[in-house]
Amino acid sequence: MEFFLVQLLNGISYGLLLFMLSSGLTLVFSLMGVLNFAHASFYMLGAYFAYQISTAIGFYPALVVAPLLVGAIGMLVERFGLRTVHRYGHVAELLFTFGLAYLIEEAVHLVWGRAAVEYRIPPSLEGPLFMVFTSQYPIYRGFMMLVSMSMLVSIWLVLTRTRIGLVIQAALTHPQTVEALGHNVPRVFMLVFGGGAALAGLAGVIGGNAFVTEPGMAAAVGPIIFVVVVVGGMGSLAGAFVASILIGCLQTFSVGLDWKIAWLNITVAQTAPVLPYLLMVLILILRPRGLLGTRDG
Repeated sequence: MEFFLVQLLNGISYGLLLFMLSSGLTLVFSLMGVLNFAHASFYMLGAYFAYQISTAIGFYPALVVAPLLVGAIGMLVERFGLRTVHRYGHVAELLFTFGLAYLIEEAVHLVWGRAAVEYRIPPSLEGPLFMVFTSQYPIYRGFMMLVSMSMLVSIWLVLTRTRIGLVIQAALTHPQTVEALGHNVPRVFMLVFGGGAALAGLAGVIGGNAFVTEPGMAAAVGPIIFVVVVVGGMGSLAGAFVASILIGCLQTFSVGLDWKIAWLNITVAQTAPVLPYLLMVLILILRPRGLLGTRDG
């Protein structure tokens, strides 16, 4: 029972971090039809910016400033990069974001080097939050869940309770009509892309010190984000949330199990890295539109 509860809490916290990453990618794809290969790179930038800012003025200012900086970079990328190549079609957009990911990684190498940096959990968030039978549950895991849930509620409020949110939702399906009503749709695109980048940056701020901040972190988490988006359903925020929690728990539970799979002569823990991809294949076979997607393909 103790193992189950601890792993469930860890799985939910990891799943919420995945949702913070996948929600930005889902919003961008819903509005612009762009599958951004550089999205995980914004996650990495958030972690490195937070490391640099926290070294100078502390972790809590970094929690605010780093996502804003990443969001500003995202808006510049959309305005002077994606908008320029948009006329050449989706293949050009994919190639642009693919190349951008490499450029960001090389920039990180030049500025911070190839080794991991010492981006640590702040002392005020160290220690146990509560006890689960004989196990201590860290304060920082609870903090990650709090930030993730706050972000989830904020997205819902913005999209359903504000004027800009209603314009964004309308632009998802009827961009020409929204533009005819006098709204600047390209500016909406820029804000949404920047907002998606900022969400990835925020995930980097709270995930970089919980795991590790190094130049390969984008490549490590990038494929999982796309698995989440595909499993949840392309363009579905609710689907991304369900898929994030599902994959977070799947990986967390499987890592902690040392049961041997007799016919393969390996343990369940050894299969943990590949399980999300097996789940994606299964979903694509049984339900190509994803768990909560509205259309196939």
